Amino acid sequence: MIEMKKHEQAMFIAGIWKQKEEMINVYDPATDELIATVPKGTKADMEEALRSAKKGLKIASKMSTRQRMDILLNVVERILNEREEIAQIISSEGVKTISEARREARRAAETLRLCAEEARRIGGTTLNFDQMEGSEHRHGYTVRFPIGIVGAITPFNDPLNLVAHKIGPAIASGNAVILKPATETPLSALWLTRKFIEAGLPKHILNVVTGRGQDVIPPLVEHPEVRLISFTGGLRTGEKLAKDAGLKKISMELGANSPFLVFADADVKKAAKAAVSGAFAAGGQNCLSVQRMLVSEQVVEDFTKYCLEETAALQFGNKKNEQDDVGPLINEREANRVIGWVDAAVDAGATVLIGGKKYGNYVEPTIMQDVPRDSLLYQEEIFGPVAMIQSFTTYDEAMTLANEVNYGLQAGVFTTSLQTAHNTIRDLHVGGVMINDSSDFRIDAMPFGGTKGSGVGREGVYDAMLEMTEQRVVCFNDQDQ
Repeated sequence: MIEMKKHEQAMFIAGIWKQKEEMINVYDPATDELIATVPKGTKADMEEALRSAKKGLKIASKMSTRQRMDILLNVVERILNEREEIAQIISSEGVKTISEARREARRAAETLRLCAEEARRIGGTTLNFDQMEGSEHRHGYTVRFPIGIVGAITPFNDPLNLVAHKIGPAIASGNAVILKPATETPLSALWLTRKFIEAGLPKHILNVVTGRGQDVIPPLVEHPEVRLISFTGGLRTGEKLAKDAGLKKISMELGANSPFLVFADADVKKAAKAAVSGAFAAGGQNCLSVQRMLVSEQVVEDFTKYCLEETAALQFGNKKNEQDDVGPLINEREANRVIGWVDAAVDAGATVLIGGKKYGNYVEPTIMQDVPRDSLLYQEEIFGPVAMIQSFTTYDEAMTLANEVNYGLQAGVFTTSLQTAHNTIRDLHVGGVMINDSSDFRIDAMPFGGTKGSGVGREGVYDAMLEMTEQRVVCFNDQDQ
């Protein structure tokens, strides 16, 4: 038995909290302070989790809908009762300010409440077999069954709610689930795991393996009895996982480079406020973050002025301060990358209108213009507090600019014209169009996913449960022989 020190955490495998000799440090990205250590999981640990999940699937398949609902609602109650504790964990290990962390805790509770509600609703449909000649004596229906073992891989930017979005629907629909949380932010996931155990979730249904992705993800992804991989992360990693997964279902949200369109008839001041909020929340480390502000040349001057005013008012530097608006980057490497992309764009002719400097792991909220369309900053997901303004003259030009990158998660559109709104809904190649709102607007019940490099499949509780179940057709032949 390995003796645990005060700051050490354990991973959860086969119904027990498991410790290891080799550990991984977890740091507060704002201060680089060591706040905890977690086990460095291995291939053998993941293989043990897979064996456990096979047992868990048998247990989960025998649980009633009522049992699953009660456990989920019990976890909801625990989150709400202990939301300050988990908010402090979210903020300490991650990139969110304390105010943002409290909102995430509330959202996670809502996500799991939705899981409980959808557990009672998800089901099959009746089928009219007698519509086909010769089948007059047949009747039947479809039934949904759990898909099996779900492999869930989560990112650092929403360390509680995105975990809830994967393990909640999996448990609600009767599956076993193995979670690999982000290496940088495992503490929120382990906290939520404890709440599920306290709520009465039988052992083996949920396994959580911490560690480096290269060590523990391959056996999870490649195992034939893992029937669905649910991954949120970067495009390049997603492409590799898809190749390695083999013949199984894949649900992947792979990021974005979201356009935010402002037409000449828009409420420009309101649009600027929404754009700045959408660009810099969570330090820009949000897959729905506003990155490319595409603005009619008729209003671009006013829009830019309002954006700069809103940005200048943002506070940052102490994410535990309730008045702070913008948190740090997750680590120094990412902060250096973001500034490197900014500097490269400036070298290629772009102009920094505000921001553009780095302080430790903090990057100033930054707005740029004249960013070259072939630059990394224009084409790829920045995943940091940087946005750019570009003007357009015609509707067709706006659509060309909006659609020309290899991402299509969501778009924000500001206009007072119903016709323009409907045209953008038709012409934008994205998974969601938010009219008179920021691209980063989302509720946890809605279908969520994108086109092109933004991923495959849809999340959102009900849609995730559809992905995590399989239909079976039942037909009765009641003709007398």
